[in-house]
Formats: sequence, C-alpha cells, structure tokens
Amino acid sequence: MPLLKETLPETAKAYKQMTDTVLSTDNFLDLKTKELIAVVAAVLVRCQACVDLYLPKAYEAGCTREEIAEALAVAACISAGSQVEWTKI
Repeated sequence: MPLLKETLPETAKAYKQMTDTVLSTDNFLDLKTKELIAVVAAVLVRCQACVDLYLPKAYEAGCTREEIAEALAVAACISAGSQVEWTKI
C-alpha cells in the first residue's frame, strides 16, 4: 500500500474509507461475521498480510478457533468444487 499512498493518495484514502466503513458499521451483518468473512477471504486470495491483520480482529470480535476452522472448511469445499466443476472436460 505504500506505493498507492505515495502515487495515488486519493485512491488510497478512498480504499481505506471503504474498508473502515464496511468493517466497522453494523448494517445487516455483525462485526463478528464480517471479521470471519475477512479471514476466510484473506486465506482464499492467499494474502498473508491480510490474514495477519484480520485473524486477531476476528478473535477480538468473538470468533472461536472452531468457528474459524469451520468457515475455512466451508470455503475449502467451495474452492475445491469450483476447480472440479469449472469446465466441461
């Protein structure tokens, strides 16, 4: 993100504002659910920095290891299924 902040500061600011708004505002999903989704999404896109950021936040929001493990298992099923079913081979 340093490059984005340096070269496109308004874009970096907009990204941070979006992230802060989505993850801090309870609308239809509570914070715990959002942090759980963030951890799973971080794993699926293979972003270690994101996992390092969102995993502690998930625990702080009340997620248990078991809930995180189950959410990852669900994501693994969807990910595996997408690889098996993505083509007509």
